[in-house]
Amino acid sequence: MTHLWIRAEQRPNEERVGLMPEGAAALIAKGIQVTVEESPNRAIPIQGYRAAGCAIAAENSWPTAPSDAIIFGLKELPEDGTPLPHRHIMFGHAFKGQHAGRRLLARFRAGGGTLYDLEYLVDETGRRVAAFGYWAGYAGAAVSLMAWAAQRQGTLCPPVATYPSRDALLADLSARLDATAAARPTAIVIGALGRVGTGAADLCTAMAVPVTRWDMAETASGGPFPEILAHDLFLNCIFARPGTPVFVPRTALGQPRRLSVIGDVACDPDSDYNPVPLYDAATTWAVPVTRVQDTPPLDVMAIDNLPSLLPVESSQDYAAQLLPSLMTLERLDQGVWARADTTYKAHMTEI
Repeated sequence: MTHLWIRAEQRPNEERVGLMPEGAAALIAKGIQVTVEESPNRAIPIQGYRAAGCAIAAENSWPTAPSDAIIFGLKELPEDGTPLPHRHIMFGHAFKGQHAGRRLLARFRAGGGTLYDLEYLVDETGRRVAAFGYWAGYAGAAVSLMAWAAQRQGTLCPPVATYPSRDALLADLSARLDATAAARPTAIVIGALGRVGTGAADLCTAMAVPVTRWDMAETASGGPFPEILAHDLFLNCIFARPGTPVFVPRTALGQPRRLSVIGDVACDPDSDYNPVPLYDAATTWAVPVTRVQDTPPLDVMAIDNLPSLLPVESSQDYAAQLLPSLMTLERLDQGVWARADTTYKAHMTEI
């Protein structure tokens, strides 16, 4: 029997989950065993999973799960260097030149396990079957606007925390912007036709922020892009990959600019292809921005688990997208899982 094991997320400020109780019930009805670890942080209560018929396990007990269990989580595993013998479904962030990703792949090689990277679960056309992108863009734009509002009051963006709903986030952000007594800033979104960019642009629209929408056609020249410097906010919603232009080079710090906040929603500072090479580490919920220049101020927001700002909405949306693929777990040698395995094996040859 196929066994799916939902692990508790160990990362701070991570309350999302990739499977809802109703989805677990559907898997169980199909003959798939589902185990869910207890978690003090998960936005979806454990009672729903218990009622759906899931087995309940202790938090972080997945290392001792049966060898045939498929371990499903979202964010990174604890970096303890231990070999990984299980099959894992997760965002590995290991296939685009990330240095931490290489260490993760080495652990899989040592343990003989397999990584089905959620970012590389794709259909026959190469499109991802499930993504948090919309909510990453939405939350990333929100925190970037918080940073802009804080600048207007002479401070850095204060710590952020989860919101119980989208409406609660919008109400809080509106109050912060109104408190500045300033006109709304202007924003430019690059990657505006994708999921991430759509979410970022939608948040700007909800806040009455004028937004310029750019995508591949507008950046095909490879730069430089003085238009970015002419906006108050730049929201990067294009993931780093070979050939991605540098949107704001370090030389821009010495040029006249209106730009005061960069929201690097894609957040790949550890990649060799980082299109915003002004910073070298992700920011955090406790310290949401890095100030890369004091006069005039330029802050970079680069939180790498932004959808967890709205854990309920983002979990519901993502789980609904992913469930059809999870329903095919009994056929790992076919379809989306076979394609993910091929991608994994191809990258394993590179380490």
